[in-house]
Amino acid sequence: MGVSIHPAADVIGDTRLEEMAYRTARAALDDAAVERGQIDHVTLGGSDEIDARGITSMLLAAPSGAYLKDEMRVTDSGLTALNLGAMRAASGDLQLGLVVSWNQSSVGPLEDIARMRAEPFYLRPVGLNFAIAEGLFASALVERHGITERGVGERVRTRLEAAAKNPRAVRRTVPTLESIKGSPLLAHPLRSAHRAPVTDGAVAMVLASGDWVRANPGKRPLARIAGAEWAVDRYQLDGDRLAGLNVFRATLARVLKRAELASIDALDIVELEAQSAWADIALVDAMKAGSRVKVNPSGGAWAQNPYFCTGLVHAAEAVLQVAGRAGGHQVAGAKRALAHGSSGFAQQTHGFVVMEGMDA
Repeated sequence: MGVSIHPAADVIGDTRLEEMAYRTARAALDDAAVERGQIDHVTLGGSDEIDARGITSMLLAAPSGAYLKDEMRVTDSGLTALNLGAMRAASGDLQLGLVVSWNQSSVGPLEDIARMRAEPFYLRPVGLNFAIAEGLFASALVERHGITERGVGERVRTRLEAAAKNPRAVRRTVPTLESIKGSPLLAHPLRSAHRAPVTDGAVAMVLASGDWVRANPGKRPLARIAGAEWAVDRYQLDGDRLAGLNVFRATLARVLKRAELASIDALDIVELEAQSAWADIALVDAMKAGSRVKVNPSGGAWAQNPYFCTGLVHAAEAVLQVAGRAGGHQVAGAKRALAHGSSGFAQQTHGFVVMEGMDA
């Protein structure tokens, strides 16, 4: 019914996390033209470690609109919060709700948090973090799929050029291929310029059940959730887990079936979360979409990348596309858009949501 994306920045240092959540939730309610008193449930997406809070929802629930409301929280990604919120709205027990997620990773060291998440006996002692996991991922992709460093550099430039048209993107200069190749090596073959820069940000959506929409004919939805799926891949980082992309492919096939789409080519847009250009190339290839399907017209994670809630930002971008409100990167005639989100080491978890325009 309504969406809001907090203005993104590499560092939002003049605003408390509670203020970010409040302003974003308030803006989503305003976009939907409803009041907080009308909602009956709130689904939160937040990470205790990233927020540096013992139980982050204790401080973030009220500013997110959940005071005296039915509240639940997920801790792996903002897109998972959307999946849960959608199921709650479809349950028949709840009618109108908020989904709110946030990230202010500039406050704490994200890679230190990653090391704490690693298995304690084998992986934590060697210092496994997100960069090393992405480096292993990239190495496996080179071995199995033949992705080249030049191709990776070109993909970085493509995403940043798209992001330059997105009014919600952080403004960045498009680097040359030489500067990308000369950027610091983090974990062979991953270089710093191959990764989407992590930003601060927040996003919120207002979700309504079909019953609520029918009972409120004066409120026109922006989009309909036609299907949602998610799955978790194996934890171990062996070659088949990294380069096989089996869970990604299987989950994608299931969400297309749930949305009653014959193939991925029935979509107009895919907003794909990839934290590195190596992953971007591999996931796009695995989708096997035709040329008419526009992938990451927003710029994807290179537009803004509030790490925990990037997938939910992509879902909001998908809604704006099918509602004709995307702005400078609007895809003409867009009716169906797929949003993808990922979390865990080396894209371990994959989630998908299909958004349909109300005239689709």
